[in-house]
Amino acid sequence: MKKIFFLLTLILTIVIGSNAFAITDYEKLDFVTGIVTASALNVRTGPSTNYKVSGLVYKNEYVRVFAKVGSWYVIQTEGDLIGCVSTKYVRAINSKTYGNSGNNTNTSSGSNTGTKQDVSSTPSELEKELLTLINKQRAAYGLSNLSFDTALQKTARAKAEDLVANNYFAHNSPTYGTPFEMMKSFGVTYKTAGENIAGNSTLEGAVNAWMNSQGHRANILNNAYNLTGIGVVKSNTYGYVMVQMFVGR
Repeated sequence: MKKIFFLLTLILTIVIGSNAFAITDYEKLDFVTGIVTASALNVRTGPSTNYKVSGLVYKNEYVRVFAKVGSWYVIQTEGDLIGCVSTKYVRAINSKTYGNSGNNTNTSSGSNTGTKQDVSSTPSELEKELLTLINKQRAAYGLSNLSFDTALQKTARAKAEDLVANNYFAHNSPTYGTPFEMMKSFGVTYKTAGENIAGNSTLEGAVNAWMNSQGHRANILNNAYNLTGIGVVKSNTYGYVMVQMFVGR
């Protein structure tokens, strides 16, 4: 409890700074998940329209809500931006989980700590559709298309299923270890590799969130990557959990 209190105080100090919102002026919300309902919502550096806009979040994007200050939420966006948004345009959907997107990259090898599952390597229609959306983004920047890799496809599908089955949202799996350990346990070889994860009600919403996050966009637009695997699995919490793994050979 002390750790949570310290983290929340630190976040509010970063956001509000010296503008003297006392600790008694905010309501802690126990790290709820919120979903944005406005088409585009300003993220501000403090809890009023007098503060500067530091970024944007978009409809159906998930945010982590740390606290409420008056009619404002202190949030962390899918792109790891911390700021304040109006409570009018964020709907709380869960009290314990966070539908964030994540990215991770690696250029070194890792050890095998996981157990390989019997998972199909054939992309579903949704997984094919997500790759089409990703390749459209790459094409807009003059990059070549990513292609499905059989072993990597199996890995990404297993990771998405693991996220849902074990009710967590993180790069490191309790079953398989890091993404790179997991890739190696599934027989994936690479010179460089990365992973994006998302929880969203639509494929378009996930891609939009990734492209508005520097780290996730960097994975999508990395010219060193030429192969991919994608897992899209239904989730009661988010609608869909999506995992995209990238490798360059």
